[in-house]
Amino acid sequence: MRKLLMFFVAMLTLAAATPTAHAKRSIMELPLFERAVLIIKKYETLHRPCHWPAVGYGHMVQPGEPFRKGVQLSERQADALLRKDLMKFVSLYKHMGMPNAILLGTLAYNIGPGAVNRSTVYKKLKRGDRNIYKEYTAHCHYKGKWHRQLHQRRMTEYIALFAE
Repeated sequence: MRKLLMFFVAMLTLAAATPTAHAKRSIMELPLFERAVLIIKKYETLHRPCHWPAVGYGHMVQPGEPFRKGVQLSERQADALLRKDLMKFVSLYKHMGMPNAILLGTLAYNIGPGAVNRSTVYKKLKRGDRNIYKEYTAHCHYKGKWHRQLHQRRMTEYIALFAE
């Protein structure tokens, strides 16, 4: 029952945050990749120059990239960068099948592919075990502390990208 309640809360918050909310469209009508983009945008938000070296929607600047400290990316630039990064992470897991690849790519966008590859979620999905709710939603710690917002994000990702 709690999962069902959290599902409706998550869908309501996403529907309110999407530009198509006035059209009363559900996020569940969108392709999986677009759902993942909306979820990341909702939880990452557009980073300001004070968040350096994070730019756009949580992209961490790497040596040699053309981003300059103190310069704000436009929403269009940030969206393009998010899609490029997410596609890169999803492609790392394409051998797992598309729903799994989107879910793992979305998780990798937030915690990194190394952590995903070591995770129980990845190991269970590789074995064909789809009972991953507990393990997936356990990825909600930052600097060793449990965070409610990260837990909400994981539940939203799980429901919108995996539990169909």
